Amino acid sequence: MIIVVTGPSAAGKSTWCLRHFPEHTVPEYVPSGEDMPGPSPAEQAAFWCEVNTRRWLQAEHQERRSGLAVCDDDPLKLHYAWSLARIGELSWRHWQAEIDVHRRAVADGKLGFADLILVSTPTEEELRRRRDADPVRRRRNFDLHVRLIEPLRQWYQAVERVGAAQVLWGLPTAGLPAKLPPPKDNRCDIDVYDAVLAALPRLPATTESETLRSKS
Repeated sequence: MIIVVTGPSAAGKSTWCLRHFPEHTVPEYVPSGEDMPGPSPAEQAAFWCEVNTRRWLQAEHQERRSGLAVCDDDPLKLHYAWSLARIGELSWRHWQAEIDVHRRAVADGKLGFADLILVSTPTEEELRRRRDADPVRRRRNFDLHVRLIEPLRQWYQAVERVGAAQVLWGLPTAGLPAKLPPPKDNRCDIDVYDAVLAALPRLPATTESETLRSKS
C-alpha cells in the first residue's frame, strides 16, 4: 500500500509518520537552497512536478521493499498550487501550468493517487499552540499555511467524492485503522485526475477573469 499523511504546517504529519512507521516513511521534500525553479510559471510548475515524481518513485520503491510506503505529505502535491489559487495567491496562468504538467505525469504513470490518505486539519488555535511549543523548528510560511487549511480540505473532499482514494480525516493515535482499503489497480488514472479537478469549487473571480483574458 501507499499511504499519504497530509495537512498544514504543525498538523503533526512528520511526528505521526516517524512515531508509527519510521522504517516505511518517505520524507517530505525539503528545499536545499540550491535547487530552485526558474521564474516563469511553466518553469516553476515543471520543477515542482519533478520533485513530486521523484517522491512518488520513492514511494513505489519503498512499497516494493517492505509492502508499505507512508508519505509525509502527498507526492501528488497539486493541492498546494490549488490552495494558493483558491485564496488568490497564484495566477490562473501558473495554476494552468501546474495542471498541465501534472496531468502529463499522471498519464505517463509517474504520479498517482495513494491508496489511503490521512488528512489532519487541526484548528488554527491548536496549530499556533503546537508551533509555539516547538521553537526549534522554523515555520517561515506558517501564516500562509493557516490560510490554506480550508482549500486543502476542499481538495481532499474532491478526492474523496470522486473515489480517487480513500480519505480518513485525522491521524489515528494507534497507527493505521484496522480496516484498510485494498491497493488500487490503477493509481495513475487520468480520468480520475480530471474528475478531481472538475469536482473542485470555482476559483475566485479575479483568477477566473485571468482565464477569460487568456482565452480572448
